[in-house]
Amino acid sequence: MFKKVLIAEDMDSINQAVAASLSEMSIEHISHAQYCDQAWLLAKKAIQEEDPFDLLICDLSFKRDHRNEKITSGSELIDILKLEDPNLRIIVNSIEDHPQTVRELWDSGNIEAYVCKGRNGLKELKEAINALWAGKNYNSPEIENSLRQDNILVLNNFEIRIAQHLAAGFTQDQIEEKLKSEGIKPNSKSAIEKRLKELKEEFQANNSIHLVSIMKDLKLI
Repeated sequence: MFKKVLIAEDMDSINQAVAASLSEMSIEHISHAQYCDQAWLLAKKAIQEEDPFDLLICDLSFKRDHRNEKITSGSELIDILKLEDPNLRIIVNSIEDHPQTVRELWDSGNIEAYVCKGRNGLKELKEAINALWAGKNYNSPEIENSLRQDNILVLNNFEIRIAQHLAAGFTQDQIEEKLKSEGIKPNSKSAIEKRLKELKEEFQANNSIHLVSIMKDLKLI
């Protein structure tokens, strides 16, 4: 069984519940981090001391506070730690069950399991740990069912950010500036106009407001 586990979770109650479950599985060394930067520092230190963590259990969203955090999301933390330690096994433990989010994480190749927080969350977390220890991957049942759907709509980052900025009330000129500041390409006004026209046709939307409404109903943004 895994011997050294890092839990990246900002809720004390969940931290304690997960730690208790790990202890029941005879996992000896359990470390906690309530912030992504803290988790990265703990993992980095362990690598430098040649005693790296075997497993990371990581939430995706972390509440912001007065701290000036460089790493602000679990997905970003996962990408960084997997790059620094490819042998690190990673379980996402999150309330986020949006099919697009899950698919993007699996497509990244950086996770080995995805567990949904909920009534059966701790039970499924144990199942995920056992699966990983046996060399298998794992999804919570509801995630597995969702990913099996043939009609899941997946948007790329460019499309998602356009829609999100539209939903926030930005004009196309403002969206162009936003995309440029975010380093997202393409980012020209012509590319934005073209893709918006295509999205309206694909979703049979009458206008941009209608498009945003449809995409929100489908939980694409």
